[in-house]
Amino acid sequence: MAVIGVIPSRWGSTRFPGKPLTPILGRPLVLWVIEAVKRAKRLDRVLVATDDERIRDAIGDACEVVMTASDLPSGTDRVAVAANAQPDDIVINIQGDEPLMDPALIDALAERMIRTGEEMATAACPIQTMENLMAKTVVKVILRSDDSAIYFSRLPIPCRRDGEPDLASGLYWRHLGIYAYRGDFLAQLIKTPPCVLETTESLEQLRALWLGGRIGVIRCHDEGVGVDTPADVEVVEKLLLKRL
Repeated sequence: MAVIGVIPSRWGSTRFPGKPLTPILGRPLVLWVIEAVKRAKRLDRVLVATDDERIRDAIGDACEVVMTASDLPSGTDRVAVAANAQPDDIVINIQGDEPLMDPALIDALAERMIRTGEEMATAACPIQTMENLMAKTVVKVILRSDDSAIYFSRLPIPCRRDGEPDLASGLYWRHLGIYAYRGDFLAQLIKTPPCVLETTESLEQLRALWLGGRIGVIRCHDEGVGVDTPADVEVVEKLLLKRL
């Protein structure tokens, strides 16, 4: 069994083309992400999955790079193709726009997968504001007693029948976009067409639940900071400077 960290890195982002090579304190964003991921202790292999030679050339020998087709249907497909995992391998899909990624979270995901035998694992943090609870751009997850996922939704779940939701109740969790997969389940996932739950909510992880997979959830303190738009660059640079 190997634990493989994969960083998908596409040039053609709709909102931010060329984002992986955006300078952050003078270095391409993707290099900051690689540096953070390599600090994780449980990864046996780290690679970048990209469809663009400019990204490959910018990475150089900083990390293994796997070239993938530009017309793959999703980031999950890109990760699966690049990892080429064995059935008992653990593949961790790490967002390529988070230079402040906590390596301890990557290790926690790997350790949960090893300990529980679950098909997948992901992360969540408490929802702090009513605005985030109500926003359809913020994905919510409700948990079982063992911190595995019952359901993910863009609506505020669980719904409180009487009165306003109580954010202090410990029930309201924001899903974070990092995933660990067992190799055989990842292969099954990408071979299965999207189910109606997935297409309705536009949430790929619902396909995994529909297939009967269990998704473990690591509880985090905060949602992290990513580079989603050019305006985020300055915010991330200030945070990085505090760490240097």
